[in-house]
Amino acid sequence: MAFDGLFTKAMTHELQQLVSGRISKIHQPNSQEIVLHIRAAGKNSRLLISIHPSYSRIHVTNEAIDNPSEPPMFCMLLRKHLEGGFISSISQLEMDRVIILRVESKNEIGDDMVRELHIEIMGRHSNVILVDPERNLILDSLKHLSPSVNSYRTILPGQPHIAPPKQDKVNPYEVDESLLNELLDTDDVSKAVLSQLAGFSPLQAKELAYRLADSNESKYEVYRKFLDEFDNAQPKGTYVESGNKAIFSSVDLSHIEGNQVHYDSLGLLLDKVYFARAERDRVKQQAGDLERWLQNELDKLKLKMKKLAKEKSNAEKLETFQLHGELLMANLYTFEKGMTEAQVINYYDEENAVITIPLSLRKTPVENAQSFFTKYNKAKTALLKTQQQMDKTKDDIDYLEMLQQQVMQASPQDIEEIREELAEQGWMKARISKKKKKVVKPTPENFVSSTGLPISVGKNNKQNDYLTFKIANKSQTWFHTKDIPGSHVVIHDNEPDETSILEAARLAAYFSKARDSSSVPVDYTEVRHVKKPNGSKPGFVIYFEQKTVFVTPSEDLVRNLRK
Repeated sequence: MAFDGLFTKAMTHELQQLVSGRISKIHQPNSQEIVLHIRAAGKNSRLLISIHPSYSRIHVTNEAIDNPSEPPMFCMLLRKHLEGGFISSISQLEMDRVIILRVESKNEIGDDMVRELHIEIMGRHSNVILVDPERNLILDSLKHLSPSVNSYRTILPGQPHIAPPKQDKVNPYEVDESLLNELLDTDDVSKAVLSQLAGFSPLQAKELAYRLADSNESKYEVYRKFLDEFDNAQPKGTYVESGNKAIFSSVDLSHIEGNQVHYDSLGLLLDKVYFARAERDRVKQQAGDLERWLQNELDKLKLKMKKLAKEKSNAEKLETFQLHGELLMANLYTFEKGMTEAQVINYYDEENAVITIPLSLRKTPVENAQSFFTKYNKAKTALLKTQQQMDKTKDDIDYLEMLQQQVMQASPQDIEEIREELAEQGWMKARISKKKKKVVKPTPENFVSSTGLPISVGKNNKQNDYLTFKIANKSQTWFHTKDIPGSHVVIHDNEPDETSILEAARLAAYFSKARDSSSVPVDYTEVRHVKKPNGSKPGFVIYFEQKTVFVTPSEDLVRNLRK
């Protein structure tokens, strides 16, 4: 993957659609992301800015991101300076991975003011800095850097703004033909380009070298055409998986083997590449302790199951105890007190085999027989109790594994509902909050099929129960993976078409433990045929009169159908 200077140039072209747009809302979902809601060209857009060390980027996103109930301080500052303002320009700082949003707005007393938002997309060094350009002062930033951390530039409120250090490289758009030919006349073109021209990543340097070697045109013509592709006013996205790597670019990648997928915009491309991973990272930040707790509880339950299985194995000797007792009672005349064993004929054996029964030398023959009957009764009781405990332990393991799968696929909002469920079920203590919490109804995620039918997906047990037994009508169609933990899915239509049925089934497969599998069996039936047994755990149902389809989950389908 390469969010290099050339990709930044292409992204700057795509973001021109937001120029003259008004910033209506600003949210900060977490410590690494900012979302600007912008009204431009007659439509609303969400501009996502991320400084995540692995997923740093800026682009227009179609994905919704949950926001905290209370905005952080930096978000409040951005709202004060930028909310209600108009974007007058979006530019790239030379060929660096820096995009500058220039915003014109009004201050508290109505005077005009100009602010700049500097977005630096530089991996673990990424940052978002709010600057007063008239005084060249930093108002604040997502990450602070003191002089002890960075001697070249201090990033703290009130400090002069200094741009990132320049690389000693030539702007690729300012190279003349003679200098370029000299540069490209080497044995390793990609290495020469990478070391001498700004904005190139190894990916684009290799692509340029490949095109130069594969063309009959002059090197300068090939080079200029290559650069012109990054100057496209409406750039397209290219995505290709090579080996275990996901690679993206704003131009076609001829030198890489693999199936290339094209997107109509760079925003759609980056949603494909990053959103699921970034969403999973958001959840890990919020649910790391919950994941650890679930794993610890599962480890305890599995250890308990092993111990119970051993106890059951010992208790299953009860038939031997009963046999020994009955044979001793039938042969009392053949042994006496003081003997350590008795050899008797096993009348229950077809061949009348002789077996040896151990005896207590301190007990009479009758007492020895009664001792075996006592052991038999104890083992019978222990076997019953052990089996009951094993059944309960297995139910608990299945339940926690289902929650574990739900946490893996949850959004940050879903995590709180899972915590609440565990507290209600007595698994953990409820979090104490000083503020009185509002009663909020579970909110399943909404989708729309290709043919326009609404589909709902429960992302946790609370949502599953609420969707199936409160929202859905009895005649609507309900879906669930066959014998696999997963979400409840409902098509809100009494007579869904075949396309919607298959798409809803694929959603059910995607939001299940079989997300990474193919040909997943999914059952579907009318909601009226779905029942919840008395006393069953949240999310558990039984159903009948179902049909089954086999489908393959698709992340792209989920993104396309998401409402």
